[in-house]
Amino acid sequence: MQAQNSKLDFNGQNIYVGFDVHLKSWTITILTDKIAHKTFTQPPNPDLLYNYLERNFPGGIYHSVYEAGFCGFWIHNRLKSKGVKSMVVNPADIPTTNKEKVQKEDCRDSRKLARALRSGELIPIYVPTESTIDDRGLVRSRIAMVQDLTRVKNRVKAFLHLRGISIPSEINKTSGKWSNNYSMWLKSLPFNEPSAKAQLDSLVRYSEDTRQNILSITRQIRSLSISPRYEHQIKLLRTVPGVGLLTAMSIMTELENINRFDSQDKLCSFIGLIPSTKSSGENELTGNITRRGHSFLRSALIESAWVAARIDPAMSLSYNQYCKSMEPNKAIVRIARKLLGRIRTVLKNNTPYVLNTNEIAKPSK
Repeated sequence: MQAQNSKLDFNGQNIYVGFDVHLKSWTITILTDKIAHKTFTQPPNPDLLYNYLERNFPGGIYHSVYEAGFCGFWIHNRLKSKGVKSMVVNPADIPTTNKEKVQKEDCRDSRKLARALRSGELIPIYVPTESTIDDRGLVRSRIAMVQDLTRVKNRVKAFLHLRGISIPSEINKTSGKWSNNYSMWLKSLPFNEPSAKAQLDSLVRYSEDTRQNILSITRQIRSLSISPRYEHQIKLLRTVPGVGLLTAMSIMTELENINRFDSQDKLCSFIGLIPSTKSSGENELTGNITRRGHSFLRSALIESAWVAARIDPAMSLSYNQYCKSMEPNKAIVRIARKLLGRIRTVLKNNTPYVLNTNEIAKPSK
């Protein structure tokens, strides 16, 4: 068998590989320009896949594709290091027939990927560097911790409401609801049943531990923001009213390179700040913002837009104008688009933001 393989020569021929990725196995389909070679299952190991291609198609030009998902980009990077022309695609961008939607299975999914790859119908997503992925993970982990803290705070509120316990006015007025005094008050509450005391104490401990973890990771993000990789761009972004340190770090770690967006519209589409549209013939309907988009950045920009609408005269005037014809929640999306335009201009031109007085005199409609 080895002697036969050594005579094979696929030099200059394209070999297309589509694989459906799972935790314990990959379902792989291999096509040439003319035929379908094979669909099979293998362990989740890119080295095994590459060795199979080398053994059966020596000298070929290997192309591979898989859907973006839980496994990230390490498979893509490993295959690229071996000379494979790999791409990662958004699952929503893969051409799919109605039958493939109704009868979904791994073998059919891998064949669909391989066919679309061979026909040139796929557009790869942007793959960031490994260092950016690690930095992004740090920022995202803080977001997850803040969400966890919000959940446990709500559970404490529900616990108190269920038992008719009111928070003393002196704690609300002088120390804040989630201050150390508030935690001490929660710990001092008497209960008839030990189980109620144990429940509240566990929630308070979890809240305190989470707050400490958030503080620790925030310090790490601050240190990262003044590193040579980010310091200059973070300073530029923070000149834009409404953009703070955490939002700026989210922008830099999620986008990595602003120049990969040719226009403002493409950037807004990536983040998900564009309306959904439906048109047929002469009828055209415009709906709410599309569900497709970058949830982390969209949330960060919406929060920053509320701040900008409060502290920036031009944004405040525009927001008030928008509110005359639409709901506030829709108006703030328009402000977020304007804010994103400022951010893009600052990064593209590599210059700090300077308030344009014409923005105040002539708010956009």
